[in-house]
Amino acid sequence: MQVSMIVNGEEVTREIEGRLLLVHFLRDHLGLTGTHWGCDTSNCGTCVVWLDGEPVKSCTVLAAMAGGHEVRTVEDLERGGELDPVQRGFMECHGLQCGFCTPGMMMTARALLDRNPDPSEGEIREAISGQICRCTGYATIVRSVRWAAAHEANSPAGGAS
Repeated sequence: MQVSMIVNGEEVTREIEGRLLLVHFLRDHLGLTGTHWGCDTSNCGTCVVWLDGEPVKSCTVLAAMAGGHEVRTVEDLERGGELDPVQRGFMECHGLQCGFCTPGMMMTARALLDRNPDPSEGEIREAISGQICRCTGYATIVRSVRWAAAHEANSPAGGAS
């Protein structure tokens, strides 16, 4: 079957099998390997992308179901050579160690900050509660999101989303 969608602002059309998951479509058909594939059971959250502006676990979405919709991946956070404040926060506050969960965490954090520009620690922890990090203990991830919120608040341009 043929599927068409907007991915990171560009229309793409590919021939796919109907059972192909969105995570595999992004990685294998489009070469967007920033979206990681972890558990295939929606438990880990490494595969989070946005579907029509909402975070979804792409291992639970068929690529065919994304047809006609807009998908945004971690590759689209950086704009015009400038890292998104969330990306910078993860660098500044050591919000990553092995990096496997990082793309999904950053996409979730970006969505949170777009909805709530000054989240509390509890709100950040709730937002990322559907994702697993086996390295950091989450404290540095929370600090990274707080850093991004603070730097967006002080920036005339705001977030890069």
